[in-house]
Amino acid sequence: MNALKYLNKFFYKYRYRLIAGIVITIISRIFSLVTPRLVGDSLSVVEKYLKNKDITLEAVKNDLLINILLIIGATLIAGIFTFLMRQLIIVMSRYIEFDLKNEIFKHYEKLSLNFYKKNRTGDLMNRISEDVGKVRMYFGPAIMYTINMITLFVIVIANMLRIDASLTLYTVLPLPILSYSIYVLSRSINQKSAIVQQYLSKLTTFSQETFSGIGVIKSYGIEPQTYNEFKVLANDSKQKNIDLYKVQALFFPMMILLIGVSNLLVIYVGGMRYIDGKIETIGVIAEFIIYINMLTWPVAVVGWVTSIIQEAEASQKRINEFLETEPEIINTTDLKTDIKGKIEFKNVSFTYDDTQIEALKNVSFVVEQGKTLAILGKTGAGKSTIAQLIARLYDLNKGEILIDNIPIKKHHLYGLREQIGFVPQDSFLFSDTISNNIKFGSENATEEEIIEAAKLADVHQNIVEFKKGYETILGERGITLSGGQKQRVSIARALIKNPPILIFDDCLSAVDTETEEQILQNLNQFSTGRTTLIIGHRISSTKNSDKIIVMDNGKIIQEGTHDELIMIDGYYKDLYDEQTHEN
Repeated sequence: MNALKYLNKFFYKYRYRLIAGIVITIISRIFSLVTPRLVGDSLSVVEKYLKNKDITLEAVKNDLLINILLIIGATLIAGIFTFLMRQLIIVMSRYIEFDLKNEIFKHYEKLSLNFYKKNRTGDLMNRISEDVGKVRMYFGPAIMYTINMITLFVIVIANMLRIDASLTLYTVLPLPILSYSIYVLSRSINQKSAIVQQYLSKLTTFSQETFSGIGVIKSYGIEPQTYNEFKVLANDSKQKNIDLYKVQALFFPMMILLIGVSNLLVIYVGGMRYIDGKIETIGVIAEFIIYINMLTWPVAVVGWVTSIIQEAEASQKRINEFLETEPEIINTTDLKTDIKGKIEFKNVSFTYDDTQIEALKNVSFVVEQGKTLAILGKTGAGKSTIAQLIARLYDLNKGEILIDNIPIKKHHLYGLREQIGFVPQDSFLFSDTISNNIKFGSENATEEEIIEAAKLADVHQNIVEFKKGYETILGERGITLSGGQKQRVSIARALIKNPPILIFDDCLSAVDTETEEQILQNLNQFSTGRTTLIIGHRISSTKNSDKIIVMDNGKIIQEGTHDELIMIDGYYKDLYDEQTHEN
């Protein structure tokens, strides 16, 4: 139960709903007890009429009619209070489910990129959906049926003992056996449910990765192999579900069997006591049969609720693993400051935690406010790592990064990111309109500002050619657009922020040279007075920069202007000669 202690704060938050639900449950159970007593009284009246000819048939009819009306009234009142009970407790569980999902999602957003490299998307999704769903069952049905069972058990048993203690002991004898049997079944169900959950996570992850990479699958023509892998996984999942449902199938038959045994004991023992004169009327037996049937489900629920609690604890334990994960990147100040744009790296080294690859080795450089720095190098040289460190997507291992001569960790984390226009290598777009994807960089941007940003990124003309223009809904990850169009929409998204620092991480790789030239001209005008980092592989995108650094294996191997570097033998001159010759 330790994992579930985390949820106590939700009980406190919704304590008034819970208390009201408990009170209404007690009232509901009290009214439900009217029915067996009236049924017993009705049979006793008929019995007295048959034994005593002094009682008229008309009097019997009147008594029966009154009892029937009282039964209907009590049942209706009990039903209304049962409805209110469910409204309070089950709705409370939905509120808690909502709160818990929001809390998990908010925590997910705080966690660093390193966390997402170590955990699979399907598993993250499963914890916020399936696991939270199981925890909700703990707040809703488990609590409701537990309160219902305790209330009913206390009231009914007390009433049965008052009527006939000996008959009560005989009739409740099978109930502990029922409860224990359900508990044993529930434990088995819980174990098999955990396995089913694991396979559900695997299926979710496999499906998510397949649909995200469907273009690669189709281009390589590996649909049959992918289908076979999914089929094997789905078949294993199906078998685990069948194993689970085989055990679950025993639940109700066992309950019905033990209900029957209890009823037989009531009839036999009660009948013998009636013959011996220890029970005055036959109505007592009927009353006990109704009582025992009222008790059977709550007693059986003990095992079921135990299973729910076990499943909820297992799920909450999985959830807690992530909620207890401390964000690696934390905000250290509440004060947001306006950034001017000077960037300085002092002996910065960085190693990726998941791969242990040393991406940067003692890197130092300065970009003055309003200047443009270009970074070139082979794949894996550490170029993108520099961009990610400036945006504090990672924290460095050694050295120091200064923004406006202030250590980067002393800047407000979100204030820093708000003032950086970052276009990453992966031009990720959301399944939304083109307009909203651009406006993602500035939530309150006007239509004119959106169009202006699109024009600067040289994508406006492409957008207006779509039937719905800027209101065109994109497919997942922007699949509706070509690679070059996605890159340009991503550039527009960064430009609309109007930030003091711009970072373009190889974001023109999918556009042709003519379009690239137009975008670079627009960016040169737009970036005046802004600190700009351009990361790329083409000399054409970097030659006009104020300063160029060339990286290899995490180190700076060349540094200077375009004119200086083409005069020196090395990587930059070789790349320049190669690309000039190609052109």
